[in-house]
Amino acid sequence: ARPSCSSPGPQPPTAGTRGQAPRRKAGNSGHAQRAEASAAEPQPAGSNRAGALLRRLSELLDRAAPGKGWRDLAQRAGSRGRVRLSPLDLEQCSLKVLEPEGSPSWSLLKLLGDRGCTVVELVEFLQALEHTEALQCLSYPGIEVVVHPDSQAVLSGQVVKLCCWAAGHPFVHYQWFKEEKEVPHGSGPELVLNPVTIHDSGFYICRVSRDSSFTFSHWARLHVCDLQGTPDGSLMTLPENKLQICVQPQPQTLTVGDALVLECGAVGNPIPHYQWFRNGFPLENGGKNVYMVTAVEEEHQGTYWCHASNGRQGQDSRKIEVIVGRKAVAVECTEDDLSDLQTPGLQEEPNRRPVATDKVALLIGNMSYRHHPQLKAPMVDVYELTNLLRQLDFKVVSLLDLTESEMRNAVSEFLLLLDRGVYGLLYYAGHGYENYGNSFMVPVDAPNPYRSANCLCVQNILRQMQDKETGLNVFLLDMCRKRNEYDDTVLVLEALKVTANVVFGYATCQGAEAFEVQQSGMANGIFMKFLKERLLEDKKITVLLDEVAEDMGKCHLTEGKQALEIRSSLSERRALTDPIQQSLASAGSLARNLQWTKAHELPETKYLTFRCGVQVQLGFAAEFSNVMVVYTRLVQKPPEVAVCRAYITGLALDLHMDPKEANKGTPEETGSYLLSKDLPRHCLYTRLSSLQKLKEHLVFTVCLHYEYSGIGETMDERKEVDVGKPLIAKLGLHHGFKANSCLQSCCRADSPCHNQTETSSVTNKHCALSPCQPAPCPGVCHPHPSCSDSIRQPEACSCNESSKILPSRHEAQNYSPPVDESNVPVETTDDTAGLEFLLSDHFRLSQQQ
Repeated sequence: ARPSCSSPGPQPPTAGTRGQAPRRKAGNSGHAQRAEASAAEPQPAGSNRAGALLRRLSELLDRAAPGKGWRDLAQRAGSRGRVRLSPLDLEQCSLKVLEPEGSPSWSLLKLLGDRGCTVVELVEFLQALEHTEALQCLSYPGIEVVVHPDSQAVLSGQVVKLCCWAAGHPFVHYQWFKEEKEVPHGSGPELVLNPVTIHDSGFYICRVSRDSSFTFSHWARLHVCDLQGTPDGSLMTLPENKLQICVQPQPQTLTVGDALVLECGAVGNPIPHYQWFRNGFPLENGGKNVYMVTAVEEEHQGTYWCHASNGRQGQDSRKIEVIVGRKAVAVECTEDDLSDLQTPGLQEEPNRRPVATDKVALLIGNMSYRHHPQLKAPMVDVYELTNLLRQLDFKVVSLLDLTESEMRNAVSEFLLLLDRGVYGLLYYAGHGYENYGNSFMVPVDAPNPYRSANCLCVQNILRQMQDKETGLNVFLLDMCRKRNEYDDTVLVLEALKVTANVVFGYATCQGAEAFEVQQSGMANGIFMKFLKERLLEDKKITVLLDEVAEDMGKCHLTEGKQALEIRSSLSERRALTDPIQQSLASAGSLARNLQWTKAHELPETKYLTFRCGVQVQLGFAAEFSNVMVVYTRLVQKPPEVAVCRAYITGLALDLHMDPKEANKGTPEETGSYLLSKDLPRHCLYTRLSSLQKLKEHLVFTVCLHYEYSGIGETMDERKEVDVGKPLIAKLGLHHGFKANSCLQSCCRADSPCHNQTETSSVTNKHCALSPCQPAPCPGVCHPHPSCSDSIRQPEACSCNESSKILPSRHEAQNYSPPVDESNVPVETTDDTAGLEFLLSDHFRLSQQQ
C-alpha cells in the first residue's frame, strides 16, 4: 500500500519524569537541586554540600539586628510541632562563638536540617522575621526545562509519549500545546497519544509555569505516517522507536522534460534524516524524504535509492530504476502533410510544469494611521505571510506603516526586482477603497478625507509590472472595497496588456468591507486567517484561492458580511509552488539578488569591552524589513563589580522613538511579540521601527552603569556605536517621490484630470472609507454607529468558537484621531524556528493561573 505521510513532531525523552520537583532541605545549595532533579529524596541539612550559600546565610543571621537573629529563628522554628529545640540545643549553638571560626547560626541551620526542616519552611520563618537579605539568599532560581520533548516519526496506531521535565521551583504546572492550541488533558509532564493518528501530526511545545513566571520547552515535531490500505494490526509489527523504512521509492519510466518525484518515508526515534543516491553517488539536493527533478534529462537516468538515518541507526531503501527516454523529434513537412494530421495530435504536448526565473514579493501592512482609525491585524498578517512565502522561495520585502512617498518608493524598488519570467506578488493590508473599478491603498499619512491623489492605485502598479514581462502577477488586497464618496476623480490609466498571467485575490467583494478577527489576544484579518492554511499547497493559484473562498464561506462569523472575490486572466497552471529555474534568468538576476540582499543586511554582532572589565554583547534581529530589535547582554563581569547594567541611548531623531519605550526587560514590552522566542534571554531590548525614515547612519551610545562591591557610588562608562544603515534604510525610501517617476500617480491634486471640486474644504467631522479597524481592547467590538446592527455577531462560529469579529476596515464617519498614536502589537507565526511566532497570548498565563 502506498502511504501518505503528514507533518513531523516530538518524541518522549528516555529519562523518567515526575509531576513536581523535590523539596530542598535547609542548608543545601539551591543550585544542586537541578543536578539532582531525579533523586528520590532530598539531602538533609548540614550535608557535605553546604558551601558558600550556607556560610553567607550564617553570617547574615550572626550579625542580624535584634529580632532577626539566629535566636529569633530558633524561636520561630521551635514553635512548629515537629521541629522541637530544647534549651540545651540553643546553649550548644551559643557556645560555638568560643570556637575559632564557630558560628551559632551555622550550628542552628545544621540542627534544623537534621530534624527535617525544608527550605520552604525556612523561607516561611525568615518571612515572619522580615529578614530580606536572608530571603534573597534562598530565592529560587528561574524555571529551567531539564528534559525537552524529542522529535520523532511514528506510524499511525502506535503509542507516542512526549515528555518535559522542569526544575527551579518545588511545584510547577505543565500545559502542552499543538502549535497555538492547547492539547486537551495535556496538563502533565508527559503527553501520551494512544493511539496516535495522522491528525496528531504537527509541532508540539510544553509551557512550564509557576505563579506568574513561565518558560517553554523546545519545539518537537511529530511525523505520523499512515500506510493506507494496510490493516491496523500489521502496523504493530514494526519495533517501537526503531528506525524502519515504511515508504519505498517506486521505479519510473519518463520522457525528457517530465517531472521525476521519488518518495521515501521512515519512522523512528530520533526523527530520521534522508540522503538520496544515484548510481552510488549522493545527490546534491537529496536531503529530504522527497527527491524531485522538475524537468528530467537523459543524464537523470540511473539507479536510485535513499539512505535514512537518525544518528543511532541507518537503513537503505530498495534500489529502483529510473528510465528516461528521448522526445519525439520534429521533422520538416509540407502544408499538404499537415492537412492530413488530426487536430488532437497537433495539440499533444508534454505536460511540463511552469517555472519561474525568480519569485519576489512586496508585503505592506499599514496600521498606525495619523488621521484615521488604527489597525492591529496587518502586523500579524504580514509576518505570517512573510514566513510562508519564504518557504516557497520568494524574496520577501515586508514593511509596516509607510507614508505616501515611502509606499511609492517601496513599489519602485519592488519593480526593480522584477524581470522577464519572474513571479511578482503584492500583498497589502490596511485602509483602502475602490472607485470606478480601481483599487486604492491608503498610506498612514493620508489626510482626512483622502482622495486618489493621496493614495496608490493598484492597477497602475500592475501596468508597471506588465512592462517587466513577469511570468505571474498576483495581488492579494486585504482591505475594504467600498466607494469613497469624497473622491469623484476618474483616473485615466494606460490600457493594461493582455498577458493572461494576472490574478487578483480580494479579501472582500466589491462595495463591501474587510474584517479583522480577535482570538485570545491574537489578531488576524479574516482573509489571512483562511489563506495561511492553504498557501503552501501545490495547486494552481486560482484553484487555491477558490478553496480559500469556500473555507471563508463556511464561517458563520462573516456570513453576509465578507466573501473572497477572485479575478483572473491566468491561462496556464501556474502556482506559487512552481520551481525557480535560474538558467532561464536574465543577466539582471544578479543585480536583482544584490538589491534584495542589501535591503536585508543586519549589522554584525558587536562585543564592547569597557575599562572596568565588563564585556557587553550588542546584537540585532530583524522582525520586518523596516523593523529591527537591538539587544544588550552582559557576557563578562569581573567579580569585584557587584551590579552593572548596559543600555542604549541617543537614538536618531528620524526614528521618532520615545526613549521610554527603549531598553525593556522583555521583547514583549517593546512591542516585539513576534520575535520574542528567537531572541536571547536576560537582555535589554529596544525595537526600532520605521527604519525607512533613517537618513544617516544609525549611531547611538551604549551606556554602562555599575557599582563595585562595598562601594555605594555608581560608576558610568559610555561607548558610541555606528552600525551603518540597517535593512531597508539602505534604499533611502524616505526621499521625496520624484514627479517624473514612472510610478507618479496619473492623477495628482494639480493634474488636469483632477476634479477641482475636491479641493474645497471638508469639515473635520467627515472621514473617508478605509479598511479593517481593530478595537482598542482585544476581543471588544466597536462597529460603525450606523451599521452596528448589521455586524452583530452570532453566538458561535464553525471556524473558531473563540474568535470574535472586530470592526470592519471601514472607518466611522465621526472618527477622531486618538491622542495615543502608539502601535499596539499583537502576536503571531518556519520550521522549528519559524513556528515560534505561534507563541502568542495563547501561551501566556491567564490571571487565574
